[in-house]
Amino acid sequence: MDWVESGGGPLLAAPASQLARWEGATDGEDDEAPVEAWGDYGRACAVEGYIGLVGIGGGQGLVLGDEPATTTYLPDERLFLRWAAADSEAELLQAARSAVRGVEWEEELSWDVDGAVVLFDSAWPGATPEPGNHLNIDLAPGRYRVRAAYTRDDRTWMILVHLQPAP
Repeated sequence: MDWVESGGGPLLAAPASQLARWEGATDGEDDEAPVEAWGDYGRACAVEGYIGLVGIGGGQGLVLGDEPATTTYLPDERLFLRWAAADSEAELLQAARSAVRGVEWEEELSWDVDGAVVLFDSAWPGATPEPGNHLNIDLAPGRYRVRAAYTRDDRTWMILVHLQPAP
């Protein structure tokens, strides 16, 4: 599996068609300045909770917030899997595939996409996402119901973000 890591902030699934419009963190970022002053990265950081939306050009990006968890995408399940704790990747994948069928979703929103998206660290500019640390994700254009939840058992802890085509 390919995983995307964060340097400390949220990850972003941005429409490939609007990627060049994401500027990431501003140069000379001041930790004392309000988060809104940090450019596009600041807008992503301002999202509270597990998921949120930010405008990017004529589209919307999906922010994966809460904690900077290493994340992958499982296309068969249309699931972003965010690794909080597990002894192995295989153990985490198995737990996620089981959990998605019975988890109590905590947050929900609607997300309109025009096709493929790219998952990357929101601090990076979209025109040049960090080499080796981004995922290209094929999505059919349309509206998606996005649900998120934190789940854990004795050995695995994870955040699940599930995409479901909206009727």
